[in-house]
Amino acid sequence: MHCAADITDFIARNPRMMRCLAVLAAHGPAGAWIGAGFVRNAVWDHLSGQDTEALPPADLDVVFHDPVNATAEQEAAFEAALHIAAPDLPWSVRNQARMHERNGHRPYRDVADALAHWPETATAIAARLGPKGVEILAPFGIEDVLAMIIRPTPDFRTKPEIPRARLEAKGWRIRWPRLRVVGLGDFP
Repeated sequence: MHCAADITDFIARNPRMMRCLAVLAAHGPAGAWIGAGFVRNAVWDHLSGQDTEALPPADLDVVFHDPVNATAEQEAAFEAALHIAAPDLPWSVRNQARMHERNGHRPYRDVADALAHWPETATAIAARLGPKGVEILAPFGIEDVLAMIIRPTPDFRTKPEIPRARLEAKGWRIRWPRLRVVGLGDFP
């Protein structure tokens, strides 16, 4: 893989990922994306020569931006609809129009702005089915995903302990031994 088109082609050829995106397009919020580990983990598994379908997703982080209906009840309703459509998948739905409150930020303009406030550049990536097929949204680009680099986003450069703790707690260096860590200081 060398570019965004390679990632979209990879997703389009992955039956499990396409099923997730199709269910989301049919039963989820308008304009929603699946972010975080959905893309990152599959790409890193592929680049590491691992079976991309061996481990089921821990959760499917569905993100959308609707400032008019920004309530937990709205998120729960979409999550319930997705669970009914695909009960075997671990859906987690969050309206990014209200997540700024939890994170202590100014309101996010859209999903791309919200992703830009996630802890790692390689995590700040999402996919969805658009009118022409798979679409990728990556406010920091795809280079760190393709290079297997964990790097803090600008919001977390002064708080490296947060992405560092995530790296350790999630066992990323064990699952992907080739993973490179940049900008998180020295740690074992």
